[in-house]
Amino acid sequence: MTVKELYSYLEARLPRSLSAEWDNDGLSCCPEPKRQVRRVLVALDLTEAVAERAAAEGFDVVLTHHPLLFRGVKALVTEHAVPRKLLTLARAGVAAMAFHTRLDAAEGGVNDVLAALLGLANVAPFGPAGEVPCGRVGELPEAMTAEELAALVKDKLHAPGVLLSGTGTVRRVAVLGGEGGDYVAAAAEAGAELFLSGRIGYHRMLDGPEEGLVLLEAGHYATEAPVCAHLADLVRAADAAIEVEIVHSYTPRLI
Repeated sequence: MTVKELYSYLEARLPRSLSAEWDNDGLSCCPEPKRQVRRVLVALDLTEAVAERAAAEGFDVVLTHHPLLFRGVKALVTEHAVPRKLLTLARAGVAAMAFHTRLDAAEGGVNDVLAALLGLANVAPFGPAGEVPCGRVGELPEAMTAEELAALVKDKLHAPGVLLSGTGTVRRVAVLGGEGGDYVAAAAEAGAELFLSGRIGYHRMLDGPEEGLVLLEAGHYATEAPVCAHLADLVRAADAAIEVEIVHSYTPRLI
C-alpha cells in the first residue's frame, strides 16, 4: 500500500465533509506519494521529537489527530518550528497526515472512544445548532457523585489532575475531547447533568453550576490521546502488514 493509497483509505472512513470549515487537516506533507508504507508512527501531535524520530527510525508516515499546518507557512526556514518539522520530514521522505475535527465527529472517533471509556450507554451525538455534532451524551451504568466521576475520569484518562466545578449526583453525562467551551450550552440542551471536556474556560466553569450543569476539565491531551489507538487500528485494517507504533507527544509538565 502506498502513502496515497493509505490516505485515500483513511479519508473514505473519515470524510472531509465532517470537518469544521476552519480546519486544515489532511495530507500536509507528501514527498513520495508512491512510497510503500511499511511503518506508521501515530501521535496526537506532530511535535519536533515525533518528526525527528520518524525521520531517524525509518517510518514512512506520521499519522496524527492535530494537523501540522494550521496557519500558512511563508518560508521553509529552520528558525521556526513548523517549517523546521516539514523540512525534517521531507528530507527523509516521510509523509504527514492528520484527521482532526472529522475524527471528533466520526463514528468510533475521539468522542465515542471517550464515551466508551466512561462506560456510557445510549450514546447519541450532540452539538451547537447548525454544526456537525462532535460531542456525545449518554448515561452512566449507575448514578454517582460528581466527585466520584471526577476520580474515575482521572484514572481512566491517566490525567495528571482534573478540575471540577459543581457538585451533586449525576448520571447523564456529555463529553467532548479537547476544547469544549463552545459546547456547554449544547450539553445542557442535550439534558446532561455533567459535561466533561479537555478545556472549558474560567468563566464558563464558574457559571455552569449556577445554571444547573456540573463541569469537569481533564486536559486537552488526556481527553483526546485515547483516540490514537483507534487511528492505529484503522491503519492495521487497511493493511495488516504495516507496523504501527503509538508515541506519547505531550511535552508540558505539571509542576
